[in-house]
Parts: sequence; C-alpha cells; structure tokens
Amino acid sequence: MWWWNQTSLEDFILQGLFDNSFSHFCLFLLIMLVFLTALSGNGLTILLICSDPHLHTPMYFLLRQLSLMDLMHISTTIPKMASNYLSGKKSISFVGCATQHFLYLSLGGAESLLLALMSYDRYVAICHPLRYTVLMSRRVGVMMAVMSWLSASVNSLIHTAILMSFPFCGLRIIHHFYCEFPAVLKLVCGDITVYENTAYVSTVILLLLPIILVSTSYGFILHSVIQMRSAGSKKNAFATCSSHLIVVSLWYGACIFSYMRPRSQRTPLQDKVGSVFYSIITPTLNPLIYTLRNKDVAKALKKILRRDLVT
Repeated sequence: MWWWNQTSLEDFILQGLFDNSFSHFCLFLLIMLVFLTALSGNGLTILLICSDPHLHTPMYFLLRQLSLMDLMHISTTIPKMASNYLSGKKSISFVGCATQHFLYLSLGGAESLLLALMSYDRYVAICHPLRYTVLMSRRVGVMMAVMSWLSASVNSLIHTAILMSFPFCGLRIIHHFYCEFPAVLKLVCGDITVYENTAYVSTVILLLLPIILVSTSYGFILHSVIQMRSAGSKKNAFATCSSHLIVVSLWYGACIFSYMRPRSQRTPLQDKVGSVFYSIITPTLNPLIYTLRNKDVAKALKKILRRDLVT
C-alpha cells in the first residue's frame, strides 16, 4: 500500500479545459473538429508536396517540414486531453508529462526557427531571383530543416531535464490541459528565481532572434518591391509573401502573448487561451492559408482530385 501511494504521488493531475456541463461538451466537440481539420489539412499538404514533382523545391520542402511540425505539435497535446476528458481521469504519469513537455517545446521551438528561415527563402526568391537556385539549393533547404529540428530539440532536452529534476510540492495539480512549461514550473518547491530568469531569457532569445530575421528579410523584400516598375511583379511578390507573413504573425503573436508576459500578469485562463491558439488554432489555419492562397498547391490539389474522378 505504501508503494502504491508513493507511485501515485509521482503522477501529475491535468486540470484540463472542460468540466461536465453540456456547454463544455459542445466546446469539446468543436475542439475535436478543429483537431481533425488540422490533421487532414497538414496531412494533405504533405501528401500534395510529396506527390507533385513541381513542388519539389526548397520552398515547398520547408513548407512540408512546417506541416509535419504542426501535425506532430497538435498530436502531442490533444489526444491526451481528449482521453482524459472522455475517461474522466485527469492524471498523467511523470514520464508522460516529461515526454509531452519535451515534444511540445521541441516542436514549438523548431517551428519558430523554421518560420524565420522561410522568410530568408522568400527574401532570396524576390530580391535575388537569378541566384535563387544557388543560394537556396536543396542542400541549403535540408540544412535549414536539420538546424531547426536539432537546435530546438537540444534546447528542449536541457529545459526538460532541469525542470523535471526539481522537487514538486503538494498535489501536483497542473492548471492546464497539458504539461506546459510555465504551468509545471509553478509546482516546483524552493527558490528557482535564477533558473526562471534564465529560462525567460532563453525564451526571449528563441523568439526575438527569429523575429529580427523575419523583420530584416521583409524589410529588404519591401524595399525591392517598391523599386519594381511592373504592377504585375509587385502583385506576384505580395502574393508570394502574404501567406508566410500571415502565418508568421499568428504564430509569433500567440507565442509572445503566452511566454513573454511577466509572471505577475499571467493567469491560468490566459495561459490556456494562448495555448489553445498556438497549439490548436494556428496548426489548423496554416495549411488552409497556404492551400487557399498558393496557386501551386491549389493546382496540385486540383490535379489529384481530377485523377481520382477519372479513376
């Protein structure tokens, strides 16, 4: 009996998003619909890019990586949240919490870096179109993807290892629907001011450096577009960048709201709203934005639909 109690204390309790009311059940169904939309949208984007030879370019290779990150990101949190809600259980094991924390932090960091590197791809395409195949070769695209995945994973591994090594107080109730870093950090016993400040600086750097790169790239792009004499060229340039710019604004805006506010101004409700936006809404909107606003992806989709109708 003593052993069972000790084992139970190692588990965390996820407060979740919903209670047992009918209105919250409807919200749960809505979240699941959004989840399925995100899965199908990102999965379809990956399928289209892999199946159409015209989309085998560095730009679409990076877009495929973005869709894969979104697909994994939303699959890291929503299935556990749905399982807990439907079963009535709210627990998550220590190992499960650590794994979830590592995955969501890795994927979020990788997406922040990848979006910044994608802005460089757009800069080269518009400002140096004749040198695009040299400056943005397939090898460069692969290196960008590897750098995003690897650097974010190392950063996440370090933070997860340090965070989960601290002693935790009380009932270990996480006021969130998954093991998010700030929510888990609140359960730590003792004075962790130094680590908390270090983690905050690390988060700021991981967000600000990509934002600076994106701002610089689009500054040069805007300067080049202004100098274009053809109205058609300007329209094509804006059409090329608009999808990426919308996705960047949604992602970084939600991340800044969630992670760069002072701790004194944070509330569990605000943290949940911010997390729902960047972990559920954004991965759902990304494939819709790229598919609906991108002519090449739309053509690939039409081609597959026609092929299915013929067969």
